[in-house]
Amino acid sequence: MSRAAVLRSEKLVDALLDWFDGRDRDVPWRDESDPFAILVAEVMAQQTRMESVRPYYHRFRERFPDAASLAAADQDEVLKLWEGLGYYARARNLHAAARVIVKRHDGVVPSAPEALRSLPGVGPYTAGAVASIAFGAPEPAVDGNTRRVLGRLFDLERPSPAALERTARELLAAAPSRAAAVNQALMDLGSLVCTPKNPGCERCPVARGCLALGRGTVPERPAAKKTAPKRARFERAVATRNGSKTLVARRRRDGLLGGLWEFPSVVSANEASHVSRRSLATDIERAFGFQVGIGPARHDVTHAFSHFRLSLEVHEARWVSGRLPDAGDDGSGERRYAEWAWCDEMDLERIAVPVYLRRLISSGALRR
Repeated sequence: MSRAAVLRSEKLVDALLDWFDGRDRDVPWRDESDPFAILVAEVMAQQTRMESVRPYYHRFRERFPDAASLAAADQDEVLKLWEGLGYYARARNLHAAARVIVKRHDGVVPSAPEALRSLPGVGPYTAGAVASIAFGAPEPAVDGNTRRVLGRLFDLERPSPAALERTARELLAAAPSRAAAVNQALMDLGSLVCTPKNPGCERCPVARGCLALGRGTVPERPAAKKTAPKRARFERAVATRNGSKTLVARRRRDGLLGGLWEFPSVVSANEASHVSRRSLATDIERAFGFQVGIGPARHDVTHAFSHFRLSLEVHEARWVSGRLPDAGDDGSGERRYAEWAWCDEMDLERIAVPVYLRRLISSGALRR
């Protein structure tokens, strides 16, 4: 790197750290020194707003103060504490990571970036964040906010991950002893000032050194990633009662919403799924092998996932006859369930279910 480039990086970092040091952002783990707490926080914060993370972080840390306590827990309890936070693979991976930390690292979160990256669910960003914040290592932590800041500061149209890492390392080299502060300042700047739309360039601490601002390319930097439109998915579920119990099924642990419980459902071909009760009962028998009687009530639920939008009709039903499928052998293809259970009202509150079903259950709409 040329001397001019080094001087520019030093000026940018000085201005960035002056701004960062003068702020007091309410981040519950910002002053945390425990590497395990930082790991939990960084995993929770992936693709999730800080305001949503805060209550989950406190509850999770109270129940699991260290890797050993999390490793010893049943996954059902972990998923229940995560319920509503979304992206449940993070919870399963964090649980698995805790077990690796206990087995291979004597319960201590490793400090080496390569060891961190070997943990389940820990990619380059999380490894860099934990390495820098917990251990002071000059490792970059490039999330979506940092990508946008770097793309504008250096006027990068379509920066590759390697280019972003190289650029971030150049900035870290200007203040290697403050790697954590540099990484967090870049994240904060992207979250609060250098936003995707209507960025606050007039109050940006590094505006004078921003190449995109000087060249008038801020709105185009970095170029937005092309995303396919969300497809629609239509399903029908049955909340089947047998006396005081309601039938639920647990999803396979290795798929979408893995390990969560739900009312057994079948996929519909299109939105025009307001079919007769008899037709729905036939579909349920064909998929799962038992017979139910479909009641008159139907509850419409919608939920947006990262790649599709779910429209779910939940029908009230009563058990008629048959037996529950064997675990993992219910004939429902990609929606194959791993376990079945009859739950009373207390059980329904205790088990982990998708957030859209929790709202329906908690509303009392299914009570008789």
